[in-house]
Amino acid sequence: MSQLSEAPVSSASFTVTGPERMREVGRKLAALLRPGDLVLLTGELGAGKTTLTRGIGEGLGVRGAVTSPTFVIARVHPPLAGGPPLVHVDAYRLEGGLEEMEDLDLDVALPESVVVVEWGEGRVEELSEQRLHVVIHRAEGAEGPDEDAREVTATGVGPRWAGVDLASLGA
Repeated sequence: MSQLSEAPVSSASFTVTGPERMREVGRKLAALLRPGDLVLLTGELGAGKTTLTRGIGEGLGVRGAVTSPTFVIARVHPPLAGGPPLVHVDAYRLEGGLEEMEDLDLDVALPESVVVVEWGEGRVEELSEQRLHVVIHRAEGAEGPDEDAREVTATGVGPRWAGVDLASLGA
């Protein structure tokens, strides 16, 4: 991999207030995604990674409830219409990085699917030089009605994400 391909080409940060708004961000993100896209989600437990993925599934129009695949590691949600399948992976319990994930055949699924990997940072970047990395953190000092606020940063890596308006996700 060249260093150039590892450089972020687009980035946006915004605040999300509440779970329904996080799902809306997922639905907006789904409109930007296409087959072959790899999305890495990073954030502490309860940050909203699965909620965001649920919105992506709604936006892609996939079959089945999008729930955390923690104990099954990966779930495939086929499209209800002509869109790509959603492969939802939870790498939280995987310690071996990409080697351990090879059994999931993500490299085979990636070209025709949208692959979303929770806890994927440091584990699956080698799958694609072009990926979207979404980091979700609880907003500092958020209390009262804003206690569910999250700071979200979406960073596109590789030419695929050049010119993609990631700021529109927070609008």
